[in-house]
Amino acid sequence: MPRPTSAAEPRRAVVGIGRVAMWKGGSVWIGRDTGQAQPHSHHAIQIALAATPSFRIRDASTEAWQQTLAAIVMPDRPHLFDGCGHTVAMVFVEPETLAGRELVARHRQHDVSLLHDEGLSARTAALHAVFEARGTEAALVDAAQHIVAHLAARPVGAQAVDVRIAKVLEHIRARPDAELGLAQAAALVHLSPSRFRHLFVAQSGISFRAYLLWARVGLAVARGMAGHSWTEAAQQAGFADSAHLSRTCRRMFGIAPTMLVREEQA
Repeated sequence: MPRPTSAAEPRRAVVGIGRVAMWKGGSVWIGRDTGQAQPHSHHAIQIALAATPSFRIRDASTEAWQQTLAAIVMPDRPHLFDGCGHTVAMVFVEPETLAGRELVARHRQHDVSLLHDEGLSARTAALHAVFEARGTEAALVDAAQHIVAHLAARPVGAQAVDVRIAKVLEHIRARPDAELGLAQAAALVHLSPSRFRHLFVAQSGISFRAYLLWARVGLAVARGMAGHSWTEAAQQAGFADSAHLSRTCRRMFGIAPTMLVREEQA
């Protein structure tokens, strides 16, 4: 049980109690007592899923919230989310994958779209059931990937970019914490730094540095939710310090990493 908080000791804000599991090209974040995130944007496509009851979501350009059990957010689009204190799963899919490309092609007309897909509710229930039963990380990933494959009708994880950029992406995903500058990445695929910079943006939609930060913040959150301190998680993911991690996490997810609590600590 958590240590009681005294009147003189303000309670730390918490926006989710749960787990994070990752795979190459995607991840699933699932938790209960999910709160509200500030306006933010991130590189991956976001699929938000509640079993019941619903959550609220909206893009940053409108004041009108939409109440739903399932929604999808396009990559790099500012939006707001409010879990309303319920259990919600967030499945992130990188747009460089075949599944990501297909999801963008199907939903790019809106920054945020509600999902009314036949068969999605059963798959969502299966994912939530794994979480409630405290299933393995592999089981969480498998259930989340089934949802992605169903919505995209494409293989999960397969790349949809130039083979040279795919090679660099694989390198980053394998070791996001490793020191890797733009010149080093360009050398990996035998390109000049200027040519590599241009090709990377053309294929991914963001800069090499921005993608590296995206990969590192995902690793840091996964490490923190696995039981490491946030200072350790920041250092292990290649951030200068926990403050740098916190700023990056707030920009990409609308919350500080310390607002997340892993299920086993709750």
